Amino acid sequence: MLPLDRKCFGPINRAPGRLVALGLLVAIALVGACKSKPVPAAVPEVAVVVLQTERLALTTELPGRTTAYLVAEIRPQVNGILQKRLFTEGSNVQAGSILYQIDPAPYQAAFEQAKAALAVAESRVPSARSRAERFKNLAAINAVGQQDYDDAVAALAAAEAGVASARAALDSARINLEYTPIKSPISGRIGRSSVTVGALVNAYQGNPLAVVQQFDPIYVDVIQSSAEILRLRRNMESGQLKQDKEAWSKVSLKLEDGTPYPLEGVLQFRDITVDPTTGSVTLRAVFPNPDVLLLPGMFVRAAIEEGVNDRALLVPQQGVSRDTKGNPYALTVNGENKVEQRPLELDRTVGDRWLVRTGLAAGDRVVVEGQLRVRPGATVKVVPFGAPGAK
Repeated sequence: MLPLDRKCFGPINRAPGRLVALGLLVAIALVGACKSKPVPAAVPEVAVVVLQTERLALTTELPGRTTAYLVAEIRPQVNGILQKRLFTEGSNVQAGSILYQIDPAPYQAAFEQAKAALAVAESRVPSARSRAERFKNLAAINAVGQQDYDDAVAALAAAEAGVASARAALDSARINLEYTPIKSPISGRIGRSSVTVGALVNAYQGNPLAVVQQFDPIYVDVIQSSAEILRLRRNMESGQLKQDKEAWSKVSLKLEDGTPYPLEGVLQFRDITVDPTTGSVTLRAVFPNPDVLLLPGMFVRAAIEEGVNDRALLVPQQGVSRDTKGNPYALTVNGENKVEQRPLELDRTVGDRWLVRTGLAAGDRVVVEGQLRVRPGATVKVVPFGAPGAK
């Protein structure tokens, strides 16, 4: 390659190199200026809820099962052969309606025999009475001996006793005859029959012929631990809870699939004995059951009002966090807009909020959004929870 002749092209221009060097110096100076003056960090923004006390009716859900209001086990009261079954299994029966018919022939015959025996005994009384009266007058004038008069009086007493005995035998025969139709003692729904027509049944046998149960109304028996009862009593004595007697007696119900029962019940009584095997007591409520939606033995959950807290503090659940040990706490903002951490003691959830026992007070500003961007002691910008400008 031939060398270039500077005469042909003229002197080389060195101005661009100098401009590049000047630009580098300016950039270095700007970088140094940035390092010497750091940009201040933005104050984090948090959304808070200001706590206020409110009146809260506290309820507790207790597990339980339904029990028939009345139960009658149908048993015969006389021996005999079943002639008829006069009901349909699974149907409703009325009190006094005939369910079974035992063969009444032998009891009818015994009744007629007892009636005849009573007539015979009654026929002996008039003659014995007149004889005793005659002997009484004769004995007064010594026409008969005293022994004869005493015998006449004894014969009259024996005749009258025979009448009483015959009348009792007649009543017994009549009762046995009246027991041959087996009647329902209560109104309700009858289950399956354990015997068929032609079966021999015995008086007061152990196996019932059928069972009649009354479903409307119906009992709901729920279980409550004795420790829970003691806690409620302490809260009542300390004044933390007040009991509204009218509201306390009302009970609502949830069915086994979680759907609410449409009708409200009434708490009837609380048992006075603790079951030693479970450490719990039984509470019994009565519910109307016109549509027979509730059947005996169903599992349900009953909501019973414990009492009323006039100064309850409720904090949103998103405002409560837990430390590594699982202890609950909340972040609050003080008057200087600095974050504080408060350990909490919680009671229970009420909807989407926690009922706070200790750790917070009315007027506290609890952080419900932005907890992850702040630490205790940090200064924050506070906006109301749910405000349009809150991030």
